[in-house]
Amino acid sequence: MGAIEKNLHIGPELAGTYMEPEEFDRAENWDEGYRYELINGVLIVAPPPGEGARGPNDLLGYLLRAYQEQHPQGSALNYTLSEHTVAIGEHRRRVDRVIWAGLAQIPNLRRDPPTITIEFVSSRRRDRHRDYNVKQQEYGELGVAEYWIIDRFRRTMTVVRYSHGTSTTILVAENDMYTTALLPGFELAVQRLFAEADRLEEAQRDA
Repeated sequence: MGAIEKNLHIGPELAGTYMEPEEFDRAENWDEGYRYELINGVLIVAPPPGEGARGPNDLLGYLLRAYQEQHPQGSALNYTLSEHTVAIGEHRRRVDRVIWAGLAQIPNLRRDPPTITIEFVSSRRRDRHRDYNVKQQEYGELGVAEYWIIDRFRRTMTVVRYSHGTSTTILVAENDMYTTALLPGFELAVQRLFAEADRLEEAQRDA
């Protein structure tokens, strides 16, 4: 396919189309009902995350904002966004949630890599492999300090910490409290996120 026009409508019908990273970055007219990534020059189109991921993600966003606004050290959190696209070399990845922390000012969302990337694992085997393996390497290349893999199916949160070209993996159990020096004073009760997913899924079954 030739050059993608800035105002061209991009939706699921263009899945599999070859695009240059610059074309992907320049495009503005997206069908908002889908997620878009650019991997190896190919446009990948996927449905949005289900309620079991979106609900806990929203709750995590609320907890982070509460920490930022109410905790004496909350200014360590500069900004957090859900559904954010990051550039990793020629790839464009859509991240469930990103956090910028420890910066002197509000980040430039297009230029500054996040400090923490977060993925909520889905039940699809291909997606699980991508979250646990492919993205772990990619986010290290991106330059993040931590990568959180929140898995409601295994009832665990895996934290990958990157430092000087190496990585360390920490397994956080369901009933554990996670803390990080990147967000001093922030305590994440992992079980709250899983309980939110359980509550949503139970409500859908009863509907």
